[in-house]
Amino acid sequence: MGMLFYDDEDEPIQIDDLALAHLKVVIATKLRRNESFTLSWRHPEGEPPGRSTIWLHPSIPLRFVFDDPNPPALRAEWISAMANSASSSGGITLLTEDMLASGDAPGHQGSLEDRSD
Repeated sequence: MGMLFYDDEDEPIQIDDLALAHLKVVIATKLRRNESFTLSWRHPEGEPPGRSTIWLHPSIPLRFVFDDPNPPALRAEWISAMANSASSSGGITLLTEDMLASGDAPGHQGSLEDRSD
């Protein structure tokens, strides 16, 4: 399980390593362009039900921590789906691999099973 440390918070946001690797690409791209946006996610099992949103801005420190020392292979479709949501008024919606595969991703067309890679 990966962790996203936001600003000076002691408690990190727990995110699956693979999802965090894809999210990192989208966040880094937006912040490099000096863009501000929100990031929203559903609370994982074991936490009270609901969702959370944070405001991301180039001046707010972030740190990405991964359990796996080796970077995973990234899927362009997953990055594109999150990047498309990042450009919407609702900001980035953290997508899990299951959400993308089932077609539940905002702006997503097709599923990972439809791909031949």
